[in-house]
Amino acid sequence: MEGLFPTVKGWANGYDQDEVEEFFADARAAYEGAESAAMSAEDVRRVAFDLVRGGYEPAAVDAALDRLEGAFVQRARADFIAVHGQEAWMEQVAERATTLYPRLVRPAGERFAPPERGRGYAAAAVDELMDRLVGYFDTGHTLSAAELRHASFPRAGRSRAYAEGPVDAFLDRAVDVLLAVE
Repeated sequence: MEGLFPTVKGWANGYDQDEVEEFFADARAAYEGAESAAMSAEDVRRVAFDLVRGGYEPAAVDAALDRLEGAFVQRARADFIAVHGQEAWMEQVAERATTLYPRLVRPAGERFAPPERGRGYAAAAVDELMDRLVGYFDTGHTLSAAELRHASFPRAGRSRAYAEGPVDAFLDRAVDVLLAVE
């Protein structure tokens, strides 16, 4: 039987096929409403698979995960609106967006702490993306959850860098907000 996704070529590493197939089977069961399966968009966003020789092509799996996350967000939104209404949904999204703002209004270079040691994300590159997020909220500039999700930053030394963990956590929260209104 052929797998769900294309596999990497030659000696390259890809995502463990059994792990990927098990996750997508669980996701399907959860999406279709199986009582024994519970899964959320956040579960999809946080899943990680082992890299093994001959595994599934990461880009193909990641693209499917992005679509799956969006489907779970859309379903959660529809379920919430059916019970509480569109206005309540938008109020909830606005509250989540408001929690992002204190960090966004900090001066460039001071939005996140530097790494404790070594290297981290280049602060200037992170600040550029944060400025785009401010533009999205303040003036409606175009920015998608996918752009945030796939953002990558050059590495920099401690004095010109932000610690990676807090930046990643913040971007996860921002993706959640953008997905809720896309």
